[in-house]
Amino acid sequence: MDCSEAVYSNGYYDIIGSVTVPMPAIENLCQQKISNQYIIYYLNRDEVPPLSLGTYKYSNIPKCYTILDQSALEASGITRVQMQRNLQLFGEGILIGFLDTGIQYENDAFRNTDGSSRIVAIWDQSINTGPHPEGFIYGTEYTKADIDFALQQENPREFVPQRDEIGHGTMLAAIAAGSEDIQNDFIGAAPYADIAMVKLKPAKQYLRDFYYIKEDAIAYQENDIFTAIDYLNKLADRRGEPLVLCIGLGTNQGHRGSGGRLTTFLDDIASIHRRAVCVAVGDEANARHHYYGGVSENTSERVEINVTEDMGGFIVELWGHSSELFAVSLTSPTGEVLQRVAVWNGQQQKQHFLLENTRVIIDYQLGSERSREQLIHINFENPVRGLWVVEVFPYWISDGNFNMYLPISDFLQQDVYFVRSNPDMTLTVPSTARFPMAVGGYNAITNGVYLESGRGYTTDGNIKPDYVAPAINVMTKNNFGQPDRMTGTCASVAIAAGASALLMEWNIYDMDNRTVNSIELRNQMINGTLKLPNQLFPNREEGYGRLDIYQSILNMRNL
Repeated sequence: MDCSEAVYSNGYYDIIGSVTVPMPAIENLCQQKISNQYIIYYLNRDEVPPLSLGTYKYSNIPKCYTILDQSALEASGITRVQMQRNLQLFGEGILIGFLDTGIQYENDAFRNTDGSSRIVAIWDQSINTGPHPEGFIYGTEYTKADIDFALQQENPREFVPQRDEIGHGTMLAAIAAGSEDIQNDFIGAAPYADIAMVKLKPAKQYLRDFYYIKEDAIAYQENDIFTAIDYLNKLADRRGEPLVLCIGLGTNQGHRGSGGRLTTFLDDIASIHRRAVCVAVGDEANARHHYYGGVSENTSERVEINVTEDMGGFIVELWGHSSELFAVSLTSPTGEVLQRVAVWNGQQQKQHFLLENTRVIIDYQLGSERSREQLIHINFENPVRGLWVVEVFPYWISDGNFNMYLPISDFLQQDVYFVRSNPDMTLTVPSTARFPMAVGGYNAITNGVYLESGRGYTTDGNIKPDYVAPAINVMTKNNFGQPDRMTGTCASVAIAAGASALLMEWNIYDMDNRTVNSIELRNQMINGTLKLPNQLFPNREEGYGRLDIYQSILNMRNL
């Protein structure tokens, strides 16, 4: 089979590896290198063991991510930096990169006044007719020349068939970088910025089955997100442009502090000169999918999970810090018990609960090459309605604290929640990365909070979100080219990405090419945030405050 076909075939496992840990010798092995750190291997399922944590490491199996939702610019200080005579910042010369559901490139929100496109490239991972981008083994790349040619034709999609069937990527890009539409009183945050879009290919069915993702959920694989980020970074290098990454995706898998592979890769990108990374924190604060608990040497803790309806399955992840080691037992709604066992790395328990006809697999794994946190991975297959109790026991502890996470809401087949949930530490991954800007949301219409916005801090204590931006009824353009509204932290991160492009433009072109990366831009943003009276900052809800890029620039000028 051609390697590009293996990328799409459900008959091949996608395995994330490291360049420092070689794979065993396999004849005709297909692989995709990412940067200088990672390699994606495509393994014929007929020739390797079945996918399970008993055989593969947690970090090798791609996690699945979903899109995070369904006057803001003035509240964020963006209108003032666009219109102020001595600033007039519009994002010119900055590339904003998106990895999402695609982009409706015919939309006037992405065109210049002469009708040409402001989109410099689209990589559609879901179309494999080619040409592939240089250095990548799958998907189809459309250049600005391809897009401009298509726009001059009666039926543009005959020449560039990429489309955004869902509309999320289009709306995100319009908020961040939409062209001005005077008639409809609309303008994006950075209306002169260049635009690049990676349309992510849908997750393979075997991974959807592995994670019990409901049938109609939007799901993308971690390895395709890796390649999208690598592509956008290399595109900016080829064009010699600064890059702002706008990421409106998230998952509840992999809450290992700040040390997972994708978050580490984003940390690396955020550290590069003339790069900025903005990530939405998600909308899981009130989903009741996080539990925070603790045990002592002589006590255990009962964690109750309410399954509201019979369902195909779900997964619970328990994370302990590197100095902690826990064991668990499980009690079914009828009182049948799966006893705890002695713990070692790679330990696995299996039990079929007869009265419930439910199968449970518990895997214990102790960290990875970058992180030593303990993971207890609990797989519920065909769980019946009722109260399931996970009892957590100390095995080797210091402070005895642990965090447990249920899947992100859009992935669950039925409602499942912790009876005694905790709304803190509900940031979705990868907004838990250390150096990118984790962007939460607030209600700019009422000047109040946005209750669903993921709350900090990270499980290893880093202060996130960094700041918040408007999240309620943010003006955008939909994939039909019509004015529309968007709510959620995806809207917030799009505003932040546009604001980052303006601040990057100011640093480079107005301040004699000042050297900045995402870390320095984040600090500049934080320096100008609006802090509500009678509140302590930073805090778990709004980080260091509310985005105000105009104030950020004023404060920088006074240094």
